[in-house]
Amino acid sequence: MQKKRIEYFIKHNSLLKKMYIFVGSLLLRLLGIFVSTDKNLVLIVSNLGKNFKGNSPYEIYKHTKENSNLQHLNFVWAFDSKQIEKNPEIKSVRIDSIKYFLTSLKAKYWITDVNIERSLNYKKKATIYLNTWHGVALKKIGNDDKNSGRYDYSGINYLCVSGRHDEKVYTSALNASSRSFLEVGMPRNDRIYHATKEEKDALKRKFKIDSNKKIILYAPTWRDSRDSGKDYDFEVPINFEKWQKLLGEDFVVFMRAHDRTSKLLNVKFNNFVRDFSEYEDLNDLLIVADLLITDYSSILFDYSILLKPFICYCYDYEEYSKKRGFYFDPKAVYPDGVMESEEEVLSEVGKINYETKSESANYVRDKFMEFTKGNATEQCTKVLFGGESD
Repeated sequence: MQKKRIEYFIKHNSLLKKMYIFVGSLLLRLLGIFVSTDKNLVLIVSNLGKNFKGNSPYEIYKHTKENSNLQHLNFVWAFDSKQIEKNPEIKSVRIDSIKYFLTSLKAKYWITDVNIERSLNYKKKATIYLNTWHGVALKKIGNDDKNSGRYDYSGINYLCVSGRHDEKVYTSALNASSRSFLEVGMPRNDRIYHATKEEKDALKRKFKIDSNKKIILYAPTWRDSRDSGKDYDFEVPINFEKWQKLLGEDFVVFMRAHDRTSKLLNVKFNNFVRDFSEYEDLNDLLIVADLLITDYSSILFDYSILLKPFICYCYDYEEYSKKRGFYFDPKAVYPDGVMESEEEVLSEVGKINYETKSESANYVRDKFMEFTKGNATEQCTKVLFGGESD
């Protein structure tokens, strides 16, 4: 918690941010002169060390480990304390430790879905850096977000993009070069692209859900801290007791909070509404769900690949749009617009035809995910390791 508050203050204080970047980058560049590069070492960071399975870096890792021509590569994951405890068999370093930065200077390859330099600038020319990123942007990010800091991804060798929208956003928000764009989508979405009904049915059995019931996945994004970075609580804007009375015979709800959310308020979990916030593989939830309810989250774009219905529930639309800002107005771009009241959402849940492909999802997929063809993992492996890959 103390680390969160320190990060919050640095992020929201321009002078501290500039000092951190200048001093940290200078020290690591100097240190890098004396650290030789290991041509077989790969450093992987997923979601700032909070994840192992379920994201794009893991898909590349798994694919590479299965490749007979790439067995000479040595992988080191950067984890937070929780992931180190959960995965003792995986070679790892604690993120943001001295050993972490030394490993980053030594590694020939960097793979991440957020960043490795921790807002600094010290990458060696010999280092090959692949960033898969982690979602299509609706809300403004990076340099385009007035509440954020400086982002400079100009040194990245390869940056995965899901569509033309990404290319436009990353150029300004991340200061990324168009030469780095890898037009293949995100590796984690390969599995969604190839998902089958059999896989969905198997997941339903795994989660012990009656075959005749529909699953609603509620996955809102995080809200900013109201106490200077101490907590990032989220007050759930849904009366699930009422929902259970009206929908309980035909539906169950899987609640998935954003990993930055500290605590969920105004919700009690039971057999009708279940907490999947700590469940690691988000793809399982996307595949098994019959309906997604979200707000400003990029999960909507991933879900659109499946051509299943979604509801964009933006109860705080005016406040959020003014505070954070959007790249486009979801009211105008999404075919079904957004809903700002719980009553609208509840009514819509009962009207949806769950047996046909969603025209709205198809529109979103075609407009924002046009590079997603189900082969991003293979393509990323090829550009990283060249002719060595199968």
